[in-house]
Order: sequence, then structure tokens, then C-alpha cells
Amino acid sequence: MIVIPARLNSTRLPRKVLLPVGGVPMVVATARRGLEVDRVVVATDSPEVIEVCQQYKIDAILTSPDHKSGTDRVNEAVELLGLGEEELIVNLQGDEPLIEPEVIERVLERLKNLKRSFKMVSCYKSIGFREVQDPHLVKVVVDRFGDALYFSRSPIPYHREGEGGQFFAHLGIYGFDRKSLRRFVQMEGWLEHLEKLEQLRVLENGEKIAMVEVESRGIGVDTWEDLELVRQLMEQKGQNGNK
Repeated sequence: MIVIPARLNSTRLPRKVLLPVGGVPMVVATARRGLEVDRVVVATDSPEVIEVCQQYKIDAILTSPDHKSGTDRVNEAVELLGLGEEELIVNLQGDEPLIEPEVIERVLERLKNLKRSFKMVSCYKSIGFREVQDPHLVKVVVDRFGDALYFSRSPIPYHREGEGGQFFAHLGIYGFDRKSLRRFVQMEGWLEHLEKLEQLRVLENGEKIAMVEVESRGIGVDTWEDLELVRQLMEQKGQNGNK
């Protein structure tokens, strides 16, 4: 099951999930990517988003406007849908209209094979030194065993000698089993609020996030510049949401 949290009034780019990309609202374009892999439900705080999803025959469910993070919203949707304890759940951000279905499949594959009590998986891709300076792009450092050490909007790891080194960007997708998703929403921590990154509550509470390295052209849309770039890329690829 893929659940897409879609809060209408995002802080940096208001109403972004309904902004048009490739001829359709962004959340619809993202949902269509997910539908190539599994069933998709949009979890939103807005009746307007529900109505738009219905117009495009995308399943959607209304959730509370008071959630602290997208994954908290996903958890409510899972509860409302009555999904079973063995269900694997993918949290796909509603601002990822270029996410490749193969990336979602890689996350699910790692999740299915993960042998630990707390099961959470995400992914990352290689980026250059210039990109690592962008505070809108979330960076991640991964240990030798494929687990996340830390996520930040700051450049990590810090390169004391200047340019060079290996840097990774985090992609906005998470996989959980049902029990681990429930555990996630019970966690608390201050790092999440400092960096505005929900995944940090997991690391602060001593749990691990398994990471998968992928090749992706996916771009999380946080700014008008991101939006224009996504529109250009979709136009170049000849994608059209009306097909």
C-alpha cells in the first residue's frame, strides 16, 4: 500500500500539491507514479484535495489538519483504512511527481528483506559539491552497513579541506511495516523540530533507518525554482497527465 500525505497549505510553497505539472495537479502526477507499483491512497487535510483526486479517479481519505508530519498523517490514514498488521506501507511525498516506480520497488524490496524488529527504509542518491550547499535539499550520511547516521539541511559531512568528497541527497520516500509505523508516531524528539525533518525522531530514539542507494531524477518540489525545473523536465520527456 502506498499512502501519499498531501497537506494543502504547505509553508514554503502554498497549495503546491494542486499546482499543475505535466497537465495535472502535482499530487495526481505523483499518485500515477505510485499506481505503477501498488494501490495508492492520498491522505489529506483538505476537502478540496479530496475533490480533485476524485476527478482523476485517485483514492483519497480525509485526515486531521493537526499532524506534525506527513508520516503521522499516513498513520491516521492506515488506521482509518483498517490495514492489517502484516501490511507493508510506503509513505510517498505528494511533491515527487518525477519519482521513478523502480525507486519505490527498491524500497519495498529492502523492506521485505529487513530482519529487525523496527523496520523502516528510505533511499538516497549521489549529488555534487554545489548541490550539497542547498538548504532545501536534505542530505544524509550512511554508515558502512547501509543505515542512516544523520540527515540535515546543512552540508554533511563537512569537508574540512574544501571541495571534493562524496555527498548524498535523501529522497522523500519511506517504507514501514504496520508495527513500526505505529512506533514512529509514538516517538518524540527535539532534532525533528530543529531541522524540520521528521525522520530524525527515529535516530534520536535509537532506532535505525535502512537506506537504499538509487539513481533517480526525482525532485522534491519545495520552491518555485523546483517547480519550474520539474515542469521543464516533464515537458522534455513528453509526459502529459491527460494521456
